[in-house]
Amino acid sequence: MENYTYNSFTLQIEGLKVTTDYMYLVFFLLFIFYIVIMFMNIGIAVLIFIDKNLHQPMYVLLCNLSVSDIIGSTNILPRLLADVLRPPSERFITYYECVVQAFLTQFFSTTAHTVLMIMAFDRYVAICNPLHYSTIMTNKLLIKLTVSAWGVAFVLVGVLLSLTVRLNRCRTLITNPFCDNASLFKLSCDDVFINNVYGLTFTVILLTASIGTMVLTYSKITVVCLMSKNKSLNSKALKTCSTHLAVYLIMLISGFTVIILHRFPYYSDYRKLFGILFVIIPGSINPIIYGVQSKEIRKLLLATFRPKTCLPMCKK
Repeated sequence: MENYTYNSFTLQIEGLKVTTDYMYLVFFLLFIFYIVIMFMNIGIAVLIFIDKNLHQPMYVLLCNLSVSDIIGSTNILPRLLADVLRPPSERFITYYECVVQAFLTQFFSTTAHTVLMIMAFDRYVAICNPLHYSTIMTNKLLIKLTVSAWGVAFVLVGVLLSLTVRLNRCRTLITNPFCDNASLFKLSCDDVFINNVYGLTFTVILLTASIGTMVLTYSKITVVCLMSKNKSLNSKALKTCSTHLAVYLIMLISGFTVIILHRFPYYSDYRKLFGILFVIIPGSINPIIYGVQSKEIRKLLLATFRPKTCLPMCKK
């Protein structure tokens, strides 16, 4: 038995503990969420791509956020849907598939932070330096910031998974609905001190940079709004910043909960739930929040779906 479990290339995913009575209900709810996430995020990305009026930094960054949500939901939900319909004893995944899923899981969650950091900087420039916005947020700077957001995440997560892949495995059960880095290195009986140090450093740096950026930019935005008597400016700032902050806080709270619950095995069911919510909630509400508050996107959607008026000759 030990020869089989030592560095086995076939792993078993514990998945969600769903009884047969609720199996199809859970499947239906997850399927609806996946369809909604894909439809809205792909729709937002396509609208921004085809409409030249939306080729502005704010909308390009929103498109990046939609792409991140598409990657995250597609990486996790289809596999989760299939596992819900399988008995727990038949939920197998190869080691290489698990590593890829773990990489994309960590990559998606990291880019969510880096992209939202850049969006906070964009809102800061737009509100605090509106006259210089076009000269500061140039296409060149936007490309650099976008590449940095994805590049930094790729490198940091690449090192994280490289440290995990080097470990020998003596277990085969992934105690999670999907593969992530923490679930993978829990399979090892080797010393994971380096993994814990790097993982903790990685998390602290990412969250410190992320929270620090939000606090700094929103503090300056608040000061500008309090000193300004321009009601139009204050209304615009409140509208754009409140939506951005709401998305960030939802993502931060659900992400923090997953990280904390990984340290408490007795609450594994809650960890699984929040791990799925981390994918479902931001992915489904991001396009709604940004789409609703964006006048340009609303106009484009109304123009797209509004019934066309019939030509005079049609009435004859």
